[in-house]
Amino acid sequence: MNTCTLANLLVGEKGTIKDIPFDSVPLKLLEMGCLPGKEVELLQVAPLQDPLYIRVNGSHLAIRKEMAELIEITKS
Repeated sequence: MNTCTLANLLVGEKGTIKDIPFDSVPLKLLEMGCLPGKEVELLQVAPLQDPLYIRVNGSHLAIRKEMAELIEITKS
């Protein structure tokens, strides 16, 4: 398996969250289900490459690219 960050995914790719820096990520993101062990899919990237639209835990979220670079995933 390939380890990278959420920001490295291409549209349509999926991965499993491996590590997330709880002290650097907003609590709201964690409450929405962005936690280790959850599958995440990159749905769309905005025209200027920020924000990224993802699906995690059945929810669609928009997150800043700088935040996505902190979330370590394992590509599936």
